[in-house]
Amino acid sequence: MEIGALNHAGTWKTSDTSVGDFLALRRDEVARIVAGVQAVGRFSDPVMAEAHELGYLRDHPVDVRSLLLWSAGVTWAPRAPRPSEDDLACLEDPQVVRRMCRMGADLQLTHLLDGLVAAGVGAGVGLPEGTDEIASILRLACELVDGTGRNTPEGVFRMWRVAHLPGLLDPNAAAPEWVRAGHRAYDEELEWLLTPM
Repeated sequence: MEIGALNHAGTWKTSDTSVGDFLALRRDEVARIVAGVQAVGRFSDPVMAEAHELGYLRDHPVDVRSLLLWSAGVTWAPRAPRPSEDDLACLEDPQVVRRMCRMGADLQLTHLLDGLVAAGVGAGVGLPEGTDEIASILRLACELVDGTGRNTPEGVFRMWRVAHLPGLLDPNAAAPEWVRAGHRAYDEELEWLLTPM
C-alpha cells in the first residue's frame, strides 16, 4: 500500500503521502482484492482476520526503510557495515524513493502472483475459477500500485513466469508432480487471460 500511495501522490516524498487517504479513495478495490485472495486460497475468516491485524490495510506512516524492504534493498549502498544516519537520509531523495517504488512494485506484484498461484494450486481450486479470480486480482493490484499503466498484468505475468516457474518445474526440484502440474495448468490459462493474442 505504501508503494501505491507514493506512486499516486507523485511527489516521491514520504512526508506528502498518506496511506489512509490512498486507502479511503480505493476502499472497494482493496476489498475486492482481499475477497479474491480469500477465494483463491480458500482461506478461513480467522486467517484473513490475522492478516488484517498486520496493519497494512490501515493508515500508517510511510517510511523509507519499509520501501527499502519492499524493493529488496537494491538501492542500498551503505558506506560502512553499520548504516549511519547519512545512509538513511540519502534514501529520502525523491529519485531514490521513485526508484524503490518502481522496483518494489515489480517485485511485490510478481510475489503476489506467485503466492496466488501457489495458494490456488494448494487449495485445489480448479480452472478457470482460480485463474479468472487471479487475473481479476492482478488487474486491480496493478492499477492500485501505479495508475499510469507502467505495471500491467501481462508484464507481471511474464516476470513471474521467468522468475518463478523454471525453478519449480525443474525435474530436480523438490516439488511434487501435482504441484508442477497445477502450476503448468495455471501458467497456460493465465497466459491466455493476460497476454494479447
